[in-house]
Amino acid sequence: MKLLPKNPRVNTSEPLGHGFDAAIVVALFFGLGALIDYLAGTTPLFMIVMTFVGAVGVFARFWYRYDERMTQHEVERAEKSAAQAARRKVV
Repeated sequence: MKLLPKNPRVNTSEPLGHGFDAAIVVALFFGLGALIDYLAGTTPLFMIVMTFVGAVGVFARFWYRYDERMTQHEVERAEKSAAQAARRKVV
């Protein structure tokens, strides 16, 4: 009986992987900001700034990955359409 998948690793190209990726990166930047605030003895200025920087970075990376995948799909679709058009001319 197969209850567990063969490869239990999280695939970051799937939505669940994106969620884990975003949560981990934002948490790391939050922690780094808290550490800087603690060492500098400041108010949570660095914590807020670093959390914002981490979130912007994660979503920018998501956007660029998405744009790259859509460009690749457009190229594949254009190639497929060209091949179908060539077959129609031959027949």
